[in-house]
Amino acid sequence: MNTLFDKIWDDHVVTTVKDGPTQLYIDRLYCHEVTSPQAFSGLRERGIGVLRPDKVFCMPDHNTPTHDQDKPIEDQVSKTQVDTLTKNAKDFGLTHYGMMHPKNGIIHVVGPERALTLPGMTIVCGDSHTSTHGAMGAIAFGIGTSEVEMVLASQCILQSRPKTMRITVDGELGKGVTAKDVALYMMSKMTTSGATGYFVEYAGSAIRNLTMEGRLTLCNLSIEMGARGGMIAPDEVTFEYIKGRENAPTGKEWETAVEYWKTLKSEDDAVFDKEVRFDAADIEPMITYGTNPGMGMGITQHIPTMEGLGEAAQVSFKKSLDYMGFQPGESLLGKKIDYVFLGACTNGRIEDFRAFASIVEGRKKADNVVAWLVPGSWMVDAQIRKEGIDKILAEAGFAIRQPGCSACLAMNDDKVPAGKYSVSTSNRNFEGRQGPGARTLLASPLVAAAAAVTGVITDPREFI
Repeated sequence: MNTLFDKIWDDHVVTTVKDGPTQLYIDRLYCHEVTSPQAFSGLRERGIGVLRPDKVFCMPDHNTPTHDQDKPIEDQVSKTQVDTLTKNAKDFGLTHYGMMHPKNGIIHVVGPERALTLPGMTIVCGDSHTSTHGAMGAIAFGIGTSEVEMVLASQCILQSRPKTMRITVDGELGKGVTAKDVALYMMSKMTTSGATGYFVEYAGSAIRNLTMEGRLTLCNLSIEMGARGGMIAPDEVTFEYIKGRENAPTGKEWETAVEYWKTLKSEDDAVFDKEVRFDAADIEPMITYGTNPGMGMGITQHIPTMEGLGEAAQVSFKKSLDYMGFQPGESLLGKKIDYVFLGACTNGRIEDFRAFASIVEGRKKADNVVAWLVPGSWMVDAQIRKEGIDKILAEAGFAIRQPGCSACLAMNDDKVPAGKYSVSTSNRNFEGRQGPGARTLLASPLVAAAAAVTGVITDPREFI
């Protein structure tokens, strides 16, 4: 009767408060520079240390510049946050991958690629996109700073048990349709609050056929539907991805681990609080037109009209389109753009760079486009160069920046100017998310690449 979520959750329950929350044991805490300083200050004020330092991994990613990382950070706020994490990790004896460290990168990219994230784990971080790690068959969710302190001090957290939802996508994805498109399609149908209060398990043949990196992208965006987290049952795709990675089990331990991981799936008769189904054939390359990730449409479609919307919804819809400079019923194909951003914990992995390169190879970057191509980690950067993707990109007029969150959010130098249009592979298109007044259109690496070489919003299937 148990779901995958139930199995992992129940395995980690320490105690349950009557009519209250569950005390949950946490296998892995990831810390970055933005949400951890107050947590460490709290430990100092209480005169206590970190209970299990070997379970905590720290790295800066939000504030790190994506150029000249070997030089001091110019922005003083960013410098202070990055330096503070370095000091806190040293003072409390924690593993720390600082800027220019070969293991540095965006924390949600580094965790899986270093096999710090494994099936069956409970994983938390002071960052909403911690849901990414659920792709490995783990329970992973974002927490607040006070909760970061709680985990540092006790390796446990108090949590209310969420409801469960299964989203099944059956069928075969069409040409040019990626995991990013699947996520944006789901949000366009379910809205950004459609999964609020739930932990989502993704299932169905279309999900099973996703690569590990595609699964990471899909689970990354769970939070944008309001979900507490998202997860996918581990299978041969997962095991093959983990095998041989730095922190993966080896020898006899590997065999034992895989046997256990194979049990991590929802039973045939498992009951979810909610079931949702989609058909893969209905999904085409997607693009957003508004100011939340649920305002998305197929790239060949038209922006919806206000017909059938209530008064409050009309006001919100009009405000969003006014900000974006769009009209109801308008097509976005051929719309001139200014910036393209490839990267973030959503689409900054090697597979995303391969996809981008597959479109731009033999072509040239449009003169009107500023392109920021930002690997999710130094490991991704090394793989780009090993595969010769850097040469393909350079010949097409693109430069690769250094790893970091970059233009996903306006916390570092990579800000899109006011009024400019950015086709972005990141996860959020809120007002000002990529810079004050910036206009963000969320899309897959294929859609971003097509826009980068044409200078306008283009259906990538024209190039495939």
